[in-house]
Amino acid sequence: MSKPVRVGLIGYGFMGRTHSNAYRQVGKFFDIEHTPVLQACCARSEDKIKDFADNWGWESYETDWRKLIERDDIDLIDITTPNNSHHDIAIAAAEAGKMVLCEKPLAMNTAEAVAMTDAIEKAGVANMVWFNYRRVPAITLAKQLVDEKRIGRPFHYRAQYLQDWTIAEDVPQGGATLWRLDAKVAGSGVTGDLLAHSIDSAIWLNGPITSVSAATETFIKERVHQETGEKTKVEIDDACMFLARFANGSMGTFESSRYARGRKNFNTFELNGEDGSVYFDLEDPQILQYFEYANPTSGKKVEDHVTGWRRIHVTNFEHPYMDHWWVPGCTIGYEHTFTNALADFFQGLDNGKPTQPDFRAALETQKVCDAVLQSAKDGQWVEIA
Repeated sequence: MSKPVRVGLIGYGFMGRTHSNAYRQVGKFFDIEHTPVLQACCARSEDKIKDFADNWGWESYETDWRKLIERDDIDLIDITTPNNSHHDIAIAAAEAGKMVLCEKPLAMNTAEAVAMTDAIEKAGVANMVWFNYRRVPAITLAKQLVDEKRIGRPFHYRAQYLQDWTIAEDVPQGGATLWRLDAKVAGSGVTGDLLAHSIDSAIWLNGPITSVSAATETFIKERVHQETGEKTKVEIDDACMFLARFANGSMGTFESSRYARGRKNFNTFELNGEDGSVYFDLEDPQILQYFEYANPTSGKKVEDHVTGWRRIHVTNFEHPYMDHWWVPGCTIGYEHTFTNALADFFQGLDNGKPTQPDFRAALETQKVCDAVLQSAKDGQWVEIA
């Protein structure tokens, strides 16, 4: 028998749409005991949240997130609001005994993330942070290859996350649509918005990062603020690059920019090891490239005449998540990563095994983000506490 989970969604923007779609789809494609009920959504603008609720099938709406959390008919709070509100909402939801899902980055800084994690763990509520790229089947397959010891001892990890949407000087900052350019709301620029994804993937695939050395740049120093109409200083990072050392002894390079002309959502990583390598590019999401140097079972080197990079088309039923979707050869897209993540969360409720990444795991990513920004400010290596 289905176990309903009554969801309260806070936020109606881009992430509100992706999450709403996931709640509507997850029970149709995955066999889960816990079934989400679209109980209520919440935003400050009544006209906009009413239209959002009507469009996506939410049963009711609120204009104050505190009232939403106080409701007895809500079991789970899903936070899709700007970064500066995550802390207060998550702690209040945890203290009210609600399950909590939160968009990334977890918080504005490590101090907030620690307080949120402590509150979640004290309350003992189920939780997850929406690092959805873990649920791209090709990235999950890369994790499987690592766990199967097919990469061997790791030497290098390199990642890029590039976009180009803020190049123009007349792009304003702040407001409902461009809060990611306002440091008071976002906390940071590409480091928290883009590199948080890259860092989470790196830690998941290659283990903890122990130290970083970073440089950041803000190319356009002043922009008009949408809410005041005044030109003010831009305090977020438009670009960031950093070196990293991992606990396993490997080295990493990370680069992110919103000034890479022609790149819309170019998210890549490559892991090189003693026995093999993997490479992924989000702009070609159904493909995982794999180089096998030595067989993980026998330890013998692959014959020279068949050595080379493989392009694995990750759509077969034996590939992660794909037995829930279409026939082999048919791809899935960005929105499916959220459905996959939600399926993992509800299956975790079913079997009692907490889903990753949880708040504790996202806290580790937050620590690295803060260390990157500190290193860029101080011009020296920073150890990760």
